[in-house]
Amino acid sequence: MSKALLPRRVPVRRILCLLPLVLVGVVAARNWPVLAEGFGQLRTARWPWLVAAAGATCLTWVAAAVTRQGAVVERLPRLRLLATQFAAGAANHLLPTGLGASAVNLRFMTVCGVPPARSTAALALYLLAESIARVGLLATLLYAFPGALRLGALLPDGAPGPLLAALCGAALAAVAVLLCVRRLRTAVAAFLRTALGEARSVHTRPARALALWGGSLAFPALQAAGLAAVGRALGLPVPPAHVVIAYLAATVAVALVPTPGGIGSVEAALIVALVAAGGPVALATAVVLAYRIITVWLPMLPGAVTLGVLVRWKVI
Repeated sequence: MSKALLPRRVPVRRILCLLPLVLVGVVAARNWPVLAEGFGQLRTARWPWLVAAAGATCLTWVAAAVTRQGAVVERLPRLRLLATQFAAGAANHLLPTGLGASAVNLRFMTVCGVPPARSTAALALYLLAESIARVGLLATLLYAFPGALRLGALLPDGAPGPLLAALCGAALAAVAVLLCVRRLRTAVAAFLRTALGEARSVHTRPARALALWGGSLAFPALQAAGLAAVGRALGLPVPPAHVVIAYLAATVAVALVPTPGGIGSVEAALIVALVAAGGPVALATAVVLAYRIITVWLPMLPGAVTLGVLVRWKVI
């Protein structure tokens, strides 16, 4: 048979390199009114505070890299780890919340020689530590500033009861499925053994434990500091500590909403939280739009390019 008649090999890796750029274009086109409004708000802001917000955003990638390193015993290559967190941020805004970054980091750890089971356990440890740190930081600040946020304003009247009932029902359903399906129960038990072993190994090394928990605390703190800086840039009449509390409360509340990078749901939750903290609706909306421009839209294109380069170089 002639070579010309043979099917050509599909350039999978080349397609994967270009796919993030295509997805960026699709997401930007779908959210163009939000982009235009956000850039319009930036024109009236005080630039020193915007620079501070951008600096805090850059430091979040460092904090994420430190936390990822703290979740595994093996030493990961630092520059590639940092570049991977930058690329994972873009992936996280292009896929349902958490899936993009998780897939990128799982692939990175596997390429670095960490077995798949331990990579998954390290990912679970990272997510658990970051969640505990975020909720713990929120609880601490609410205790220190009890009047910072009118939590009742975040939910409609009568909503807490049905919401708690739904959460309890979902938890009971998950337990029932786990008890009834033996194969699933065996898989979960094996994963928990691996995860507990990985957690013990990490916490026997003080440097790893410090990186895990220090980075987990720094990550949401830097995100919230970026929002507070944007608030100062646009003259939001809410104390910075209250803005931080509003940010943490909003992100905790929206964590289970499966939208790409929280686009849409995060904006709505942040606006409601800032209004609950005492900000005017129009100004709170402007602050959130400007904040999302700095933290999501400006890094998205270079992050997608970095993701494609890392795929091309087989780093992930």
